[in-house]
Amino acid sequence: MHVLGLATGPGVPADPLADRLAADLPGTVAVLERRADAGGDRTRYELGPRGSTVSRPDGDLLGALDDLARDHDYAVLVGFADTSVPHVVVGDADAETALQRVAAPEDVDTDAVVRALSDHDEHESLESLVAAVTREPSAEYAGAVATFTGIVREREHPEDDRTESLTFEKYEGVAAERLARIRDELESREGVHEVRLHHRTGRIEAGEDIVFVVVLAGHRREAFETVEDGIDRLKDEVPIFKKELTVEDEFWTHERDE
Repeated sequence: MHVLGLATGPGVPADPLADRLAADLPGTVAVLERRADAGGDRTRYELGPRGSTVSRPDGDLLGALDDLARDHDYAVLVGFADTSVPHVVVGDADAETALQRVAAPEDVDTDAVVRALSDHDEHESLESLVAAVTREPSAEYAGAVATFTGIVREREHPEDDRTESLTFEKYEGVAAERLARIRDELESREGVHEVRLHHRTGRIEAGEDIVFVVVLAGHRREAFETVEDGIDRLKDEVPIFKKELTVEDEFWTHERDE
């Protein structure tokens, strides 16, 4: 699922632009809007102009994106300019990452937005990756789906400082090429039908998901073996760099970890 933020300047309403993008973007679109309700700060997730509205009092954006990734092609964020996703920036607004800057909402070029988003990683969850492999035609020959999820570990040992978050950066281009090569080689194995490998980037808090490996295979033995080989090869061969933030320190490390 591609994630796109909207940031609009003073006096420029974001809702009409969000509705237009929801109608014009190809596929299924969710509009996620942050609002301050009477009961305090809430994040309301409006699932497109033709869908329903749900609310999360805790403002759990990551959880909402994980929920939506299985069945949506795009998520449009309104009121999340502080979130490091590609943004359409209108007028005098500011955002952490600008994909397209325009003077007025009518200047937004939806086709250009779609093309530019294709250069950015999609948001994936374990559920969206499992759904992707089980939708493939080869699923009728499969008897097993095996998965691995790596999370941010708070401590290695009881005496260690608590890890608050990890930040990951990919060596762009090279990382994608190596992930594709690993996937192709694993899928060439006897009995293995589909493989998905995904590593999140940016800041990830303690306890949150980092990396997923999903394997669709004829039998459990091939599935389990391929999942283990997949995560080992991803850690060994894909250039992904990690910065660790503990309660006492902050440092980069080239060690790859779950």
